Amino acid sequence: MDRDSLKKPKINKISEYEWEIDPSFNKNMRVPARIIANKKLMDNMDLGVFNQLSNVATLPGICTCAFCMPDAHWGYGFPVGGVAAFDGKNGIVSPGSIGFDINCGMRAVKTTLSYKDVKPKIKQLVDALFDAVPSGVGRGGFVKINHSEFDELVTKGVSWAVDNGYGVKQDIKRCESFGTIKSADPNFVSQKAKSRGIGQIGTLGSGNHYLEIQTVDSIYDPKIAKQFGIENKDQIIVMVHCGSRGFGHQVGTDYLKSFDEYLRKNTISIPDRELAYAPIDSEDGQNYLKSMACAANSAFVNRQVILHRIREVFSKVFKQTPEELGLELIYDVAHNIAKFEKYKVDGKTKEVLVHRKGATRSFAPGNNELAPEFQKTGQPVILGGSMETGSYLLVGTKFAEEHTFGTTAHGSGRTMSRNQAKREVRGDKLQKDMEKKGIYVKTASYSGLAEEAGIAYKDIDEVVKVLDGFGISKKVVKLKPIGNIKG
Repeated sequence: MDRDSLKKPKINKISEYEWEIDPSFNKNMRVPARIIANKKLMDNMDLGVFNQLSNVATLPGICTCAFCMPDAHWGYGFPVGGVAAFDGKNGIVSPGSIGFDINCGMRAVKTTLSYKDVKPKIKQLVDALFDAVPSGVGRGGFVKINHSEFDELVTKGVSWAVDNGYGVKQDIKRCESFGTIKSADPNFVSQKAKSRGIGQIGTLGSGNHYLEIQTVDSIYDPKIAKQFGIENKDQIIVMVHCGSRGFGHQVGTDYLKSFDEYLRKNTISIPDRELAYAPIDSEDGQNYLKSMACAANSAFVNRQVILHRIREVFSKVFKQTPEELGLELIYDVAHNIAKFEKYKVDGKTKEVLVHRKGATRSFAPGNNELAPEFQKTGQPVILGGSMETGSYLLVGTKFAEEHTFGTTAHGSGRTMSRNQAKREVRGDKLQKDMEKKGIYVKTASYSGLAEEAGIAYKDIDEVVKVLDGFGISKKVVKLKPIGNIKG
């Protein structure tokens, strides 16, 4: 798709927070294409979102609507911030509609430390974390395993990490899907993918991935916040954003080629080859889902091992045990994944394959997929902002389950390409400017730091205003950064 030739479609307003692309824009759409946003965000929405979302709405087996969240921006075929559900029997699965960093996701960890405890040690703490958690392109981790152990890891997920000393049992129930996608089968993963992934467990990678030390800035729902272990302003929270690294990327690449060949053999034309797909019930479709689950499990383990390193570093710096420091996982949630879930479609409950790409699950209180401790609160939703502006912790809602396939946004969303950001921002200067603002940053690359400047992102407060106002997630806590590690 040539970005220079993109045109803005006619947009029909449904409500203050919901908009629909006029059907005349793409007459092949099988379902409506809708964007969750307010006028301010709509007026500045990337034109690629409208074009890509309308293409998604043409795919076979799609149910109800193709959605984009307020943080949406141009992606590979499928817009980042996009959500689409396909009939579980007659629908399709599309790697580009999930993302190549399979199970890129967020992990939030609470402590009982306060800002005054951490401020004198922030440089020591960030420097130690930078040394303990490798970041940057191609960096390997400290977990040394053989190929049979790696196969076990990608099959079992977080339970493998806990069984091998990289966590506690409580961590398992505080992960989406208890840290394991059970359909994983490493027999359908290429050796190239395995060779890329085996040495990268416990690493951040590059791009927009980070490990951040934050303080509680505002508490909107004290009751729910307390249930998550957050009781005071200035309390220290640690947030991790990363995924399956080269392993997930290779799985996506392998199957995109396979699906492209399927389309050619069956003379099926699609509006964008980046949306290449296979039927869910086909051999290729099933093999991809088993491989995707392996990549998702590796990402869960990756973040779990990073949590283990965080506990080690905090314990060493503060000379207390992780238990004494209250270092407990709040939640771990994916935002690049496809999962079978049940929703009402045309008045009937149906199993669908929900593709979330840069979008977060947002399950309501009482959902039977949640651990007992979240039955009354709803699922924690972790919304990462830019390294300059802060992040949010929210909870899922019934309205999200009824309206957007149990889905909400994943972050603030880019407004500027990485190349443009590098042209406009000097990484070394940004690092110094952030330190003046009270945010100490260590980075593997100044150019990588420049790509992630706050000006390259939407206003996260505006995004959250839409999510909370529309009702697809409810804000609980706002967090602000004081220390950051970037790839």
